[in-house]
Amino acid sequence: MRRLGRAAAGLAATVVVSLTASACVTVHGEREVVPSVTEEEAAAALAGFTAAYNEADKAYDPALDAAHVTGALGAINQAGLKARQVNFPDGNPRHVPLELADARFVIPRKAGWPRWFLADTDSNRDTDDGGERDSRWLLAFVRAGVDDTWKAAYLAILAPEDIPAFKRDADGYAEPVAPDDAALAVAPADLSSDYASYLQDGKPEAFKAGPHTTGWRETRARSASLPGMSTQYLDQPLDSGAYAPLGLVTQDGGALVFFSVRNFERQTAAKGVELKVIPDVQALLTGEVTSTLTKERVSGQLVSIPIGSGGGQPDILSRLTGLTAAKGS
Repeated sequence: MRRLGRAAAGLAATVVVSLTASACVTVHGEREVVPSVTEEEAAAALAGFTAAYNEADKAYDPALDAAHVTGALGAINQAGLKARQVNFPDGNPRHVPLELADARFVIPRKAGWPRWFLADTDSNRDTDDGGERDSRWLLAFVRAGVDDTWKAAYLAILAPEDIPAFKRDADGYAEPVAPDDAALAVAPADLSSDYASYLQDGKPEAFKAGPHTTGWRETRARSASLPGMSTQYLDQPLDSGAYAPLGLVTQDGGALVFFSVRNFERQTAAKGVELKVIPDVQALLTGEVTSTLTKERVSGQLVSIPIGSGGGQPDILSRLTGLTAAKGS
């Protein structure tokens, strides 16, 4: 799998698929399992998000797209825009409008609220359509109730060949994953806590080796003790409300699931050593940096989970992370 993280930086500031409980969700008496959205409504939601994102990115104003984002993507987007608004009060001097074309919608059937759908799109952020560096943007849209706006909650950027085929019924609708699905190698409901624990101390060893697992831990280990400075990391599950894990059943019986975690990075300087604070961090900083700097990040992951009987490990295909706060002391 190719690494496509540089493209995600353009959104900065995520797909979604919502987990449904094994029992029907009942909201205002709604028990009928129905498609979450029509194709026309999905297209309108995608167009609304794109227009709002472009306005916010051009002005570096988080208020302009706050009504169109939520969850991990929303936290990253809003904090990123807030920081850039401080550093570029006249707006984005390098703004290039985002274009999301060739939209393919994956719509699950479910009961009650929240409802959601997945938009598989071709963005203009890569310049290699059909080539080795071609990519697709997978955006998950969530709606909490009948009066709510469709909001993008997760973004994953993948090579076209890395997007699995989804299980569909006779009418073409997808199937959401149960959070406690015992047929999978890891239950979706456990992903956030397992991943946070793995990043912290390497256990459980549930995840396939790669840039977002073994590679990330190795990078942290190298930076933990640099001359004049030590760095400590703390990882926490982020798995409720707008950050709940979301997933779809794939054609092979596995699942594609999106989930969140929160990461803290605490840098402590030796006596006489000054910690460097870059502008984007300074813009979100509270307190005064004397000897320590703590950075808080939110991270959204997309993972492919095989069925449990095959002995495979979940493979994290994409990770979008962004600074959301900083504190000095």
